[in-house]
Amino acid sequence: MSRSQTTQALPAIHFRRDDDPDWHWLESRDDPQVKAFLRAANRESDAFFAPLTALENALYEGHLARRELKVTGLPTALDRFRYWSETAGDADYPLWWRQAVQSDAAPELLLDLEARSKAHDFLELGDMAISSDEEWLAWTEDASGNEYFDLYLKRLPDGEPQRLRRRIGPDLVWAEDNRTLLFTRYDATQRPASVWLLRPEDDHCEKIFEEIDVEFWVGLGKTRSRQWLVLETASKDTAECHLIPARTPKTPPVCVRPRETGIEYALEHRGDLFYVLHNRDGSHFRLDTAPVSQPANWTPLVPHRDDVTLEGVDAFGWGLVVTERDHHEAQVYLRVIELTGDELGSDVQLTDGVPGARLPLPEAPCSLALGDTPDFHTRQLHLREESFTLPVRWIEHDLDSGKQRVLKTQPLYGDLQPDDLTCRRLWAEGHDGERIPVSVVTRADSNGQSPMPTLLYGYGAYGEVLDPWFSIARLELLTRGVAFAGAHVRGGGDRGEPWYLAGKLEHKENSFRDFIAARQALVAEGISDPDRIAAYGASAGGLLVGASLNLAPEAFCAAVLDVPFVDVLRTMENPDLPLTTAEYTEWGNPDEPAVRRRIRDYSPLDNLTAQPYPTMLLQGSWHDSRVPYWEPAKLYARMTELGSARGPVLLRTDMASGHGGASGRFKAWRDNARQDAFILWALGLDAL
Repeated sequence: MSRSQTTQALPAIHFRRDDDPDWHWLESRDDPQVKAFLRAANRESDAFFAPLTALENALYEGHLARRELKVTGLPTALDRFRYWSETAGDADYPLWWRQAVQSDAAPELLLDLEARSKAHDFLELGDMAISSDEEWLAWTEDASGNEYFDLYLKRLPDGEPQRLRRRIGPDLVWAEDNRTLLFTRYDATQRPASVWLLRPEDDHCEKIFEEIDVEFWVGLGKTRSRQWLVLETASKDTAECHLIPARTPKTPPVCVRPRETGIEYALEHRGDLFYVLHNRDGSHFRLDTAPVSQPANWTPLVPHRDDVTLEGVDAFGWGLVVTERDHHEAQVYLRVIELTGDELGSDVQLTDGVPGARLPLPEAPCSLALGDTPDFHTRQLHLREESFTLPVRWIEHDLDSGKQRVLKTQPLYGDLQPDDLTCRRLWAEGHDGERIPVSVVTRADSNGQSPMPTLLYGYGAYGEVLDPWFSIARLELLTRGVAFAGAHVRGGGDRGEPWYLAGKLEHKENSFRDFIAARQALVAEGISDPDRIAAYGASAGGLLVGASLNLAPEAFCAAVLDVPFVDVLRTMENPDLPLTTAEYTEWGNPDEPAVRRRIRDYSPLDNLTAQPYPTMLLQGSWHDSRVPYWEPAKLYARMTELGSARGPVLLRTDMASGHGGASGRFKAWRDNARQDAFILWALGLDAL
């Protein structure tokens, strides 16, 4: 198949409306012509992919051959039972089981998602919550992909599921009275805006909290001590927490500390103290204590540091686990702090004036996180670790002996094993002299060879980090000689809070220029063939790639934009859409003229011109409530009308899914194989 092959853009020609050159009519979901347009584009895409069917099948089958299809999850023990999931080798969804602790009794089936999925094209589990007496299971599920969830309740082990509420938020929390369930409801813009208390035994339901500020979303939680229910309301840069005693959920919520613009805080509980993580006196966060009797009275425990951002705190009976990120290394660490009573013990370890010690890393760079460890008193921590070359594994770390043992490792089959892979980190020089981390993964036997075809990935928004992750599907690209690179651009949190702040609002352009700088560094280091670099971005990563293509259209030979946020200005001008008002502190409010000009200057759809864009695969989902289907659809229509791309511009819309794509694992893997077939075709590697 020739790389220069093009396809006639029949949908864009046939459905064009002279009175709407910007294709805004595609936003009219109820207009039958909208679905007709999307289906026509899907047929065009199908025609393009038809010659690639053998390659797609090879990628799909190769992926399955490398993966363990029958999966048993790691058990988690509560007071009376241990719980785990099992997915059959031919199943899309798991079954959830439990078994009495220290018993040989037969396991009990709690929830069969595979069976429940048979009635739907899409099924996503929002949350599962087991009452403290382990007599009740509550869960939320979305059966369309639009992120509206229904609430179900089941008496364990074998009661009949009952649907209690429709179209609510995903979050659930049981109070410690074993009778009361808390959940969230949306407002008209699908913003989680209120918290409700439900007593299933008599269906008593009442609203106990409501957030009226449209930039704030509410969330639910419970401290590991099981003493407090936490109601958090937060915007992108401001937070406020309210507390309810978990044993007396009818108690009115009490505010910990009233919100202050730009101040974020979260808390945990242990003994007579709350542990408050906040940025009130430093943007990188510090950890304070506060008496339960005076939760607004904060006293420093772990200081603010210039080169470290504190990202989370978990409390146990013996002390704390603090998640922190080193700015210079762009690496996450877990710090263990042993406490005596409510105070630092006299023998506590201090490192550069900071209490506690970091747990060891398996390698660097890597991902390291506290796993599912609900027992407040355990001294055996469950850790989850992985890297670009290390499959996911779960570790038990014994605090007393310091020893670690592997509980479970993701199996890997086939010709590429971890020792056959290599990862290195480059530091690209940005347009302003900043150093941008770039992670590169290749086959070990490809290292040092001539420049390679490369897939460059990026996201760069909301402070989200691209910590290293292992991908079995990625091996199908690596085995065919492709290098995978991740650009840790500003706007993400890879180098801590300063990195995030330097890539949002008025600094957003840094993200796009960092992505281009990462591409240039790959070429300069001799890793990547300058004529064979493809770009990939999803959601806000689609904005990253789309804006970068407008700045440097010839830098890439191909681009995949998955559910891409590309109509930024128009979306931010519509406060009735989900997410818009909550995003003002990320992108800005275009009601302000200066902000509107700034957004317009980088919004991909507002900056299209007749440039030599690369071939593109644009992907959307009909039920997507975060990035509506019409954003990639309008980009496709406008691009094909311009006619200046160097190859086909394709649109594929999943008519049965939401923002995260297919919910069943086999369909998701099939979709990924089709996407990788496009990438290999664009890189000139489509021969079998």
